[in-house]
Amino acid sequence: MLYLMIGCRALLAGVFVVALAGKLRGRAAFDEFVASIVALGMFPRAGSVTAAYAVLGAEAAVILSLALPSTVLLGFAAAMALLAALTAGILAAMRRGRRAPCRCFGASAAPLGKAHVVRNLLLLLAGGAGLTAGAVAGDAGAHPAGIALALVTAAVGGLFVVRLDDLLGLFTPSVAPR
Repeated sequence: MLYLMIGCRALLAGVFVVALAGKLRGRAAFDEFVASIVALGMFPRAGSVTAAYAVLGAEAAVILSLALPSTVLLGFAAAMALLAALTAGILAAMRRGRRAPCRCFGASAAPLGKAHVVRNLLLLLAGGAGLTAGAVAGDAGAHPAGIALALVTAAVGGLFVVRLDDLLGLFTPSVAPR
């Protein structure tokens, strides 16, 4: 269970680090993130800016709480709460027929959709698995090879999550211009 907790912790921390960095890599990136929230039509412009800052703060809180050994379980719970809120927002926008680019990690122009909901649900599952594993894992020493395997697995999983839009683009037929 310890290695499961380590892997889930690294996966979620890595995903949220990339998400936060993607939104903070420059003023234009943050403005595009705000514009995507505005396009979802959930809040007026001022509310969308507030929501953007709230997401940034929540992502930073998740990263920090997952990084500190004394707050790992809180970090899993916070990650799950944030993912649930983001997923609810995507679903609400989809129900209203609003399509906005996924600026989850900064640069993607792919519109939010079912794949993003599934992605978030899988991350929620990782949060639940990490929380459960962390709650029952003992203080037994971890073997370095087990830690390395958990971290490599998390890195590969994180890469798939972060590059989801690109991967889906490879398998989605495109219409050739005439």
